[in-house]
Amino acid sequence: MIPELGHFALIIAFAISIVQSVVPLIGAAKNNASLIAMARPAALTQLLFVGLAYAALTHAFIVYDFSVLYVSQHSNLVQPLMYRISGVWGSHEGSLLLWALILSLWTVAVAVYSRNLPEILMARVLAVMAMISTGFLSFMLFTSNPFERIFPAPLDGSELNPLLQDPGLIMHPPLLYMGYVGFSVAFAFAVAALLGGKLDATWARWSRPWTTIAWSFLTVGIALGSWWAYNELGWGGWWFWDPVENASFMPWLVGTALIHSLASTEKRGVFKSWTVLLAILAFSLSLLGTFIVRSGVLVSVHAFATDPARGVFILAFLVVVIGGSLALYAWRSATVVSFGRFQWFSRESALLLNNIIFLTAAMAVFVGTMYPLVVDALGVGKISVGRPYFDTMFSLIAIPLLLLLGIGPAVRWKGDSWKRISKVMSFFFVGSLLLGLLIPFLIEDKLNIATGLGLAGALWVALTTLKSLFSRIANGLKLPLSYLGMVLAHFGIAVFVAGVTITTTYSIEKDLRMVPGSSYDIAGYEFRFQGTRKIKGENYIADEAVIEVWTDGEKTGDLLPQKRIYSGKGNP
Repeated sequence: MIPELGHFALIIAFAISIVQSVVPLIGAAKNNASLIAMARPAALTQLLFVGLAYAALTHAFIVYDFSVLYVSQHSNLVQPLMYRISGVWGSHEGSLLLWALILSLWTVAVAVYSRNLPEILMARVLAVMAMISTGFLSFMLFTSNPFERIFPAPLDGSELNPLLQDPGLIMHPPLLYMGYVGFSVAFAFAVAALLGGKLDATWARWSRPWTTIAWSFLTVGIALGSWWAYNELGWGGWWFWDPVENASFMPWLVGTALIHSLASTEKRGVFKSWTVLLAILAFSLSLLGTFIVRSGVLVSVHAFATDPARGVFILAFLVVVIGGSLALYAWRSATVVSFGRFQWFSRESALLLNNIIFLTAAMAVFVGTMYPLVVDALGVGKISVGRPYFDTMFSLIAIPLLLLLGIGPAVRWKGDSWKRISKVMSFFFVGSLLLGLLIPFLIEDKLNIATGLGLAGALWVALTTLKSLFSRIANGLKLPLSYLGMVLAHFGIAVFVAGVTITTTYSIEKDLRMVPGSSYDIAGYEFRFQGTRKIKGENYIADEAVIEVWTDGEKTGDLLPQKRIYSGKGNP
């Protein structure tokens, strides 16, 4: 009975989303306050019913209700409770329900925390978000019902994919979806501004905090996914340029450009049309990622669905959302005028160049991900685009990006002097270059140009960021959250570049056959294989190897790799 209540709650939520999509827009067009006022209650009510549906599916997992097809496919009697709960979003139907729930949460958050916005604008924003919700709820109800029954109900289920039974699964997808769906807020603000024909700097000020929060969630979600991959898909592997990894990376790249462009629009009133286009592209790429995962058109360790009907539905939804928003943009953007004026060497120019670099990176990922699909669809053969392409492209893109990260924050708004900047930054540039080249020389006793340049780039960004921070503190200037966020993000990029450079250069991979009592030396570390032992978990048994790590005659730790056999699968 509870699954039927969950299904009924989805139907009611779908009906409410249609009302929320239409009525506030009519109210905004007619300036009818009573119709406009329906937007917020509709958003709250929709969240209530989507939440009830989600709770019903979670309950079915907890109580082993194998009469629900989705539960029987992704759970069994010995599966631990935390993986039964996280199993709700472990595959296609449940993850769509999670998407709908998160979208409802974002919608209510905007409705509650944006009460200072003009009511007409808020009505349009909530209506646009409801349209997106309508698309996903209809997708669930018509092609991917998570409450579909199976009779007779099996006595036990098939279990969640063992790859997904990892702590990373508990946090990675929800955080990733918070980022994906969060970009719908910037998209909704952009479309609402286009509908109202008023694209001034105020819409950027309203949407910038929401965009930053969404980008932060997406960043943490991608990082957790890399950690998950490192644990589950092989030691030392944290990014494989997998199609679905790329699908999350593309909106991150465009979202990064959007954050910088919003800052320009808010503070200087420039790039208004461009910023709107970026908001549309960021969410469009989030939807494209959904199409890649759900349609099964690309093979991936992450891919869930291979049903052609689902792929066609998502593709149609993608065309409507992207096509409709771009058509509206083409209609309205020509009337937008940016009044800010700036010199070629200015903070505005630096931010524009930043946007170009990030969009170039996103285009490189898009081409590498989608080109094999296009070639296959045209029937002219099959090709694969792998790591060499992506590594080469991003090595080239990283050079101007790292230079810009060091110089950009130091350049003044409206215009600046190259002479002043070069005088201030030359010491850090030369110092970073010399120190970056010196570090690998001290390690290898030879000059390694590629590694040295990578470390120099990381040092350049880190040192210039710290200089900016300490200069503001020394001059008694305020440290707003937006500035501290910039410092944290730029310093994080420096750490990331240093990590990639070091692991690429100095990582060593060897395939060895070892027997208990044997040892092997690699780069000053001695690995002693002590043997294997049996480990029994709640729903698996494992052979665990015990490998001691010794350095300079002292034990520094143990490596404990496992080969598990899960009770529901019977396969390692």
